[in-house]
Amino acid sequence: MQARWKPVWLAAWMLLAGAPGAAQTAAQGSQNSPSAQGSRAQATPAPEARVDINHASVEELMRVPGMTATWAARIVRFRPYRTKQDLVDKGVVTSQVYDRIKDSVIAHRDKP
Repeated sequence: MQARWKPVWLAAWMLLAGAPGAAQTAAQGSQNSPSAQGSRAQATPAPEARVDINHASVEELMRVPGMTATWAARIVRFRPYRTKQDLVDKGVVTSQVYDRIKDSVIAHRDKP
């Protein structure tokens, strides 16, 4: 009789083990919904309101949402940048920090 119940227990265990992953996938799907993306798009500042990482002071960089004093000081220390992606490529900030600040910064270069 025990051998007959093994497949049932195995199936029940597999369903329960997969439930947290399914719930997480559903939660991620709701974050990618148009309404969630629309709120993110509204928070993006206009191009003229973005902070220039090549010329801004630490105090100006601190106005960027998600910026900390440590990251702002590192950005100033390792200048100049060709693009804002250089922040990650040169190891100045982590990819998580870059994702928080990328919409609010820009890298202008001086014309020769």
